[in-house]
Amino acid sequence: MAVRSLKKHFDAESKLFSKAKLFVHAVDEVSFDVEEGGSLGLVGESGCGKTTTGRVIVQLEKPTSGEILFKGRNISEFNKSEQMKYHREVQMVFQDPYESLNPRMTVFEIITEPLNINGIGTRRQKEERARSFLNQVGISPAETFLSRYPHELSGGQRQRVAIARALVLEPVFLVADEPTSMLDVSVRTGVMELMLKLQEEFKMSYLYITHDLAVARYMCHRIAVMYLGKIVEVGETEEILSNAQHPYTRALLSAVSVPDPRVRRTQPAIKGDISKPVNPLPECRFLQRCPVATDYCRQNPHPPLVEIDEGHLVSCYEATDEA
Repeated sequence: MAVRSLKKHFDAESKLFSKAKLFVHAVDEVSFDVEEGGSLGLVGESGCGKTTTGRVIVQLEKPTSGEILFKGRNISEFNKSEQMKYHREVQMVFQDPYESLNPRMTVFEIITEPLNINGIGTRRQKEERARSFLNQVGISPAETFLSRYPHELSGGQRQRVAIARALVLEPVFLVADEPTSMLDVSVRTGVMELMLKLQEEFKMSYLYITHDLAVARYMCHRIAVMYLGKIVEVGETEEILSNAQHPYTRALLSAVSVPDPRVRRTQPAIKGDISKPVNPLPECRFLQRCPVATDYCRQNPHPPLVEIDEGHLVSCYEATDEA
């Protein structure tokens, strides 16, 4: 899976008496690759555009411009049968298991709905597949859960059912949108370990969306840090965590809890909250919150992603010695 110069802009409500058209630049010139069998963690605060990126990839949103390449082909050029195959091979696990499951459907109906849509299998074959995937995701004995409704399940069980639904078509690429953030701490690790096991077993690739760098480290081979619709740093997981160059990445790292009172945070704190990227100015998106911004940053457009080491790219004039 490859994303090239992807944009997704939404209409924003214009100010009273204003003739200027306003747009939210939710995703703005985003590019990245996810290797076959690999995993990329898309990391950032709420509102940075990471979920929208995932929704565009699975075609729940239409891109404003840019390309999504699947197995080397632009998905916008797929015919109807190729689109159907793409939807079978690319699936999504949503953040909230309390909202993503239809409360009027049984577990059996939820898991087999993708099979019904694609006209796959007889009733008996669907039952066998539903039982098989429930067992795969750690819900057993499966027979006792097939007739249950979502309200009869715990949060962890609901998310496991959602994962089973995403896997029932045996996809090769999975977009996981913060799949553990709504769960109790006691069950998060179990779900993450399950997803790693299933990735190995089914040879899947992941785009793992999260706000937590610690989770990204546990789950992903590579990390891309996103801020206000832009990728600001990307590289191998351990390289990003040990040698972060963008001030926003460093700020995210400093927010990760360290269970040692002797360890002091050395990175300067960033101020304020992330704002909405409505008709953003051409300067660096992080300019208003950046603790190391210079006049050069204020006088130039948003910095491009520059490779500073093999596979390690950063979008920052200060980090690339241009400031």
